[in-house]
Amino acid sequence: MKPQVVLSLEQALTLTYATLRFVHLGWRVIRVEPTPMEGRKSKGDPNRYIGRQVAGEDRHSYFVAPNLGKEAIAIDLKQAEGQALLKRIIKELQVDVFCTNTLPARHKQLGIDYEGLCQEKKDLVWCCISALGLAHPDVPGYDPVIQALCGYMDITGHADGPPLQCGPPLADLKAGDEAFIQIILALMERQETGKGKQIDISMAQVAVSWLHTFLPMLDMDSPPSELKRSGNEHRQFIPVNAYRTKDGFIYMAIGSDAQWSRFIKQPLFAPLDEERFTTNEGRRKDKTELHKSIKAITQQHPSDKIANVLAEAGIPHSPITPIEDVPDLPFVSSNALRTTTPDGRAVRLPPPAVETDYLRQIKGTLPFAPAYGEHTDTILKEVGLSPPEIASLRERGIVA
Repeated sequence: MKPQVVLSLEQALTLTYATLRFVHLGWRVIRVEPTPMEGRKSKGDPNRYIGRQVAGEDRHSYFVAPNLGKEAIAIDLKQAEGQALLKRIIKELQVDVFCTNTLPARHKQLGIDYEGLCQEKKDLVWCCISALGLAHPDVPGYDPVIQALCGYMDITGHADGPPLQCGPPLADLKAGDEAFIQIILALMERQETGKGKQIDISMAQVAVSWLHTFLPMLDMDSPPSELKRSGNEHRQFIPVNAYRTKDGFIYMAIGSDAQWSRFIKQPLFAPLDEERFTTNEGRRKDKTELHKSIKAITQQHPSDKIANVLAEAGIPHSPITPIEDVPDLPFVSSNALRTTTPDGRAVRLPPPAVETDYLRQIKGTLPFAPAYGEHTDTILKEVGLSPPEIASLRERGIVA
């Protein structure tokens, strides 16, 4: 598929992550932000001002990574002239995809609804990410709230502890991935039909779509208590847990009776060779005692010795890697992307989900995140506006 042009009225994380994946393909991504609001010091995407200041006043650390390689333009879509300008950009740049994660109740007011924009370009692929989808236009979306709503917090944390959110913003990222793949599918369909498509992404629905090992089990005689918070234990496979060692922790995962058999053949763990532990169901029945027995062994030895024994037995295992050490993991460092701040600092980035031809071509280095409205003039000139016309738009607050 040839590179496409994506115009995205985006803020926060879920959609900015989705469109970053198009950047990884070498596509042109233009992020649209609102013009400055009277009485508000910050301009544009609120995420610009989250985290430590990195470049200027409007590029803080939380904003940078999901917005690399993009262009930025600021338009006042509350004004009819701003809406007309957006449509002109769609027409003149032959935009393939329009995205938004603006509250759906505001779509018509801003002139970004599917019905209106597809009249401008019949084959436009239009995608919206929102909390509960277009059927619930007034509900705002925020990752931890979606995690609370969809049961994630009820199944995350220790059994005797409070509900907890997951470390990464899973609802945001899952919705972004879903938007990415649905847009790709819609563009493939367009190649055959010549028609665009409306894509409606509900953060809550995509979050619940991941609960395959929870919700169906309720209808197959599993009591809710069996699915609740279980700390680092696996709810079904025993033993899977983090165990204290002499110098830290190690996580091991025994997912079959065959693995258990290899495990107890190691002299270190031979004392656990009991008939009642032969099957997973037997180990489940006495899992509390089993976990304590494993810990009694592991805590007497350093982590590297335990790891060597588990490797010999072919048991999946890992130390608990501190987040500051993750960039140095071999499979991360060898595939990591990079960028450079305006003042010359090198920044390591997560590797892409899958390496692309474009990323190989540019050797994994992406342009830094754009400043607020950085490409406004360039893009307006590209669609045919003269310098005096651009100056007039700026004076009247239509662009920034």
